[in-house]
Formats: sequence, structure tokens, C-alpha cells
Amino acid sequence: MSDSVHGPTIGDSAPSAAFGGVLAGCGLFVLILSLQPFAAPPEATAPVESTGNIVNQIGWFGLGLVFLAALLCLTRRDVLARLGLGRWGLVFTIAALSALQALDPAASLRGLLLTGIVMIVVAGVLLLPRDEGAFATAAVNACLVLVLLIYAMLLLAPHLVVHSAEGAEGVHAGDWRGHLSHKNFAAPVFSIMAMIGIYGWQSRLRWRGALIVALCVVFVLNSGSKTTMGFLPLALGVVALARISGRPGLAVLVHLGLVGLIAALTVGSVMSPLLSGLVKVLIPDPTFTGRDEIWRFALNRIAERPWSGYGYASFWQTPVVTGLEENYEASWDVRGIGSAHNSYLDAALAFGIPGAVVTIVVLTGLPLLDYLAACRVAGNRRLADLFAMIVVFMTYVGMLESFLLNRADPLWVLFALAVTGLGLAGRMRARPP
Repeated sequence: MSDSVHGPTIGDSAPSAAFGGVLAGCGLFVLILSLQPFAAPPEATAPVESTGNIVNQIGWFGLGLVFLAALLCLTRRDVLARLGLGRWGLVFTIAALSALQALDPAASLRGLLLTGIVMIVVAGVLLLPRDEGAFATAAVNACLVLVLLIYAMLLLAPHLVVHSAEGAEGVHAGDWRGHLSHKNFAAPVFSIMAMIGIYGWQSRLRWRGALIVALCVVFVLNSGSKTTMGFLPLALGVVALARISGRPGLAVLVHLGLVGLIAALTVGSVMSPLLSGLVKVLIPDPTFTGRDEIWRFALNRIAERPWSGYGYASFWQTPVVTGLEENYEASWDVRGIGSAHNSYLDAALAFGIPGAVVTIVVLTGLPLLDYLAACRVAGNRRLADLFAMIVVFMTYVGMLESFLLNRADPLWVLFALAVTGLGLAGRMRARPP
């Protein structure tokens, strides 16, 4: 499609091409690695990570300043205007308004500010490379270095990247968790890096892309994350369907059908006896490792405050939950739980049902329209496929894990990268290498 329709090309505006590409690669590496890698898994009763952590405060603030300066100096204003700031402004406004009613509004707003700063780095990763080839090189190199680092740690210090038999996560002993605190966080991250490896292969970075895919798939298999092993081929299949059939609209419909099915089999199973019975027949562990009790508890709390919610990051591990008496009949003590293990329930707990619906539509629905628009531009198809794979995959993962607007969580930042990238691909034409 012509530039007059899709506006300027992505990457046109970086006069210092080499610097922009290197900075983008370094930014993606840090986003995936985080500023506190290889931390020990938290105990079941440990509090969630504080937004007052000095490493996060100084590190992300400094990194955000660097990327903000680079974006303002190296990127045209009309390109910055196409980042979808209106959509992101709506999402952050909903979160900010909810934070005002939180138990500790200042802490909630600090957490939201950190999320916003991280989004500057996300924007830089997408816009600083001079063209699509530079972006592909930056992304593939960042993932390859990180994957090789993790494998080196498996050889040199396996206790830092493999679940041990001690502590609250002893049941996962031997499962690979990489640089993150839990296998259920690491497996989706490595799945997304495998997608970047596929994109690298398609972008003629053959051996690097293939090596990333192979090493990431081996990691996922050794993580023991069964849900990730199931969701990864589903996401790849949905996008492959669009490419093979030439009908991205059909792939979107299949994806929406899978979303409904997964929702019915997960949270739906605690809401409907019929669905519960079906899940018991189809799935070996119909409790999803005890998540059903957490979902039931979350649904009851949502019903108590359906319109306003409890505020951004102001429910789990706050007096609202920790002040309850222990339920000795439950598999989990919810007083020590850090999330609902469902992104959509946590959105409703934080923002209320209306705010959650808007947020979910903006973050998981509108990107599908962007994907359809991007597929109409031949030069954007590789990028569109990559970002669509990530959005589709993380939409499924969100049924069992929580990550939406979760500060600098690699799951969140990779999802946000894909959402923003699809928006750009739907509105602009990627500059070919």
C-alpha cells in the first residue's frame, strides 16, 4: 500500500543508524533479562516485588532517560505520533484512576510510573533501528546472547537457573527456570524468543535464527511447563494458517474461537458445573495446579466491587487478602498468593469490570485489527506475523498467568512490544533493508 495511506516508513528517521540498532538490541536484551536476573524463587508467603526497589528505580529511570533522549533525537515526530499514544493513554488513564482508590495510592502510582518508563524502552526497541533488517538483527542478536548466557549458567551455575528441591517450589525440582523466578514465567519468555528466532530465519539470519529456535525449544521442553508446550504450537499454527491460506481474517476467527474455548475450560470451569465436568474428562489436572480455588476466590471478590475494583496493584498481598483467616481446606493459602494466575481476572480486580473490558479490548482486540491492516502491506508481513504470534500466544498465556501492566515483567514488556509493533505495522510501511 502506498506511503500516502500508511504514512512514513518505520525506521526512516535514524541518522545514526549503527547507534540506533545497537541501542535497540541492548534495550531488548535488558527488557528480557530484567535488572534482577537469577533471583531465588520467592517463598509462598513472601511479599511481591516492591516498586521501591532501588535497583529498579535507578536502573529503569536511567535507561528510560537514555531511550527518551535517543527517540527525541533520532526519530521524526510524525513517526512518534504513530505509536498509538491515544490507546496507551486510555489504558494508563484507567490504571491511574484506579490507583487513586488503592490502599496505598502513592505506591500504586509509583508502580504505574515504572510501567510507563519501561514503555519508553519498548518504543525505542521498535523505532531506533534504521530499517527492518536492522531491527531483525538487533532482536535476533539480543535473544541469541541471552539464550547462550542461560545455557552457560546451566553448565557453570545450574542452581541459579534450575528449580531446587528446597522451599515453596520444591515440587518443581529439576525444571529449568532460566533467569526468572519460576518456570511458568521462563517458558513463555523462551517461547517468544523462539518466535523471534523464526522471524530471524525468515529475515535471512539463518543460522542465528535456527540456533535460537532450537535452544529455546529445548529449554521449554525442560521447563516442564505443559501449558506453554500446548499454547506455543497453537499460536504458531494460527499465524501459519493466515500465511498458508492467504486469509488472515480466517486466522483471527480461529484465534477468537480458541480464546473462547480456553476461557471456558479454565475460568469457565469454576463458574459452570457443566464445564467443570467436561474439564475433568478432558484434562488430567482439572484444578490447573490449584488455580481453580484462586479463580473462585477472585471471582467472589470481583462480585463485591464490580464497578470500581480495588485499584492498580492493590489487591493481592495487601490487607484486603492478608487480613483474612486461613482456609485450611484450600490447596493454596490466598494470603500469600501474588496474583490470580489469570490476567483478565486481575484486570477486573484492579480496574473493575468496565475498566477491565476496555483494557482487554485495547490490548488484545485492537491489535487483531492492526494485524489485518498490516497484512495488506506486503513489506510488513514478516513483522506482522512475528507480533501477531506473540499477541496470540500471550492472550492464551493470560488465561493461566498474570502480566498485564506488570511493571518490568518480561512477559508484560514482550507483550507490550508486540501490541505496539502491530499498531505501527498497521499504520506504517516498514522500510526494507
